[in-house]
Amino acid sequence: MRKRMIGIAALAASAVLLAGCGGGGNGGGGTGGDVDFDAEPTGSLTAWGFENADDVGQARLDYAEEQLSDVDVELDATAFDAQKFTTRIASGDVPDVVQMDRRYVTQYAAQDLIIPLDACFEAHDVTPDDYWYPFVVDDVRYDDEVWAVPQFYQPPAIILNKRVMDEAGVTAEEIDTSNPDALLGAIGKMYQESGGVPTRLGLDPVSTGQAPLWILGMGGQLTDEDGTPTLDDPSNIAGIDMLTQINDAQGGYASVKSFTDSFDTFGENNQFVADQVGAQVNAQWYPNVLSPYVDQIQIEAVPFKDSEGNPFSVAGGQAFVIPAGAENPTAACAWMIALTNEEAWAAAGAARAATREEDGGINTGLFTGAPGPDRSIRDEYVVESGNAGFDQTISTYYDVLDYGRSFGSSPAGQDIQNELNNAVTAALLGDKTPEEALADAQAAAMRAYENATAG
Repeated sequence: MRKRMIGIAALAASAVLLAGCGGGGNGGGGTGGDVDFDAEPTGSLTAWGFENADDVGQARLDYAEEQLSDVDVELDATAFDAQKFTTRIASGDVPDVVQMDRRYVTQYAAQDLIIPLDACFEAHDVTPDDYWYPFVVDDVRYDDEVWAVPQFYQPPAIILNKRVMDEAGVTAEEIDTSNPDALLGAIGKMYQESGGVPTRLGLDPVSTGQAPLWILGMGGQLTDEDGTPTLDDPSNIAGIDMLTQINDAQGGYASVKSFTDSFDTFGENNQFVADQVGAQVNAQWYPNVLSPYVDQIQIEAVPFKDSEGNPFSVAGGQAFVIPAGAENPTAACAWMIALTNEEAWAAAGAARAATREEDGGINTGLFTGAPGPDRSIRDEYVVESGNAGFDQTISTYYDVLDYGRSFGSSPAGQDIQNELNNAVTAALLGDKTPEEALADAQAAAMRAYENATAG
């Protein structure tokens, strides 16, 4: 079982898998405009990449290697680190390809540490807004240029514990984030405690991990159209107020956080097996974790809804970039495209299907960041499991794919996320009013923004 759970955890982390290291061979360094992306890719290329590559990652690597037989790729399988990246750039130890969270991309674009990729896409006949979901591309669009090759988009939704809901007399229609009265009523019916300590949550909103979802979904905004932080915008109060009501209905944020920290999230006594939640906000990868326990749980899912009652999602994920001064940008461009085209994802889909056949697990599909591969993989490999509730859960995640929204492309993207989490935590603990917390967060985010755009 331990080996199986290690494997499941690796599958769940399959969206976090590529970054870059060291300079390459042919192609000539440049800033994008002076690179011949039409040239034949050859020479050596180093990539900080595929940290703990799973079946999906390895299949794509193998496919890209077959397509670029004249490129010698050397992988450094260590995780991306922001401080290490800027240090290496400063020292001249420039990678050819780096993978990072998309929230970092605009930060480095504003500092001219990476090159724009419009010419790369044109050379390979790729129109980003046609191939990827447009809101995924919006994550890496800045100053009217696209700066990264995106991959993965695993939308959040709300997984329901039908066993707990049925016991409390709660219906799926009541788990509606656009209807606070109904939602809070359902939470109250399902919530249980002992001596003031939660023993079951009606809804785990994942308050800080999913803070942007709640803020944006309730009508807020994290940046303006130019990428300037807007954390102190009055529209952001609604999301914090909603989280405050949900946490206060279940003993307060401190008690909720302490309880959720005790969950065996990846284990055989996870919160759905143990009936510790009636519902929980989860990203698309989490059904993979639950699949070994399909006979011990009763789940369905509903979309997260915005304040107007429409399905709502946010489009986080990873991306590949080419640092400024990379020695082989021509090969880097070709390699990134090869790793993310439809054929690469088809190979990945086949590899995942083989894994599922071998381990007997349920194929929940792959959420690639591009609608074409998503549909193809679903049509070919996502079949009925024999468990109607689990199949409905998988279907719900597919249903919300088209409702995504970018976090907002900003030179202070990562700082905005960090400061928002700090603000939400402070407000939920009662250390600051929401207005005070957001004002402090805005001041810190603006300092980061000004530093990133100073030169």
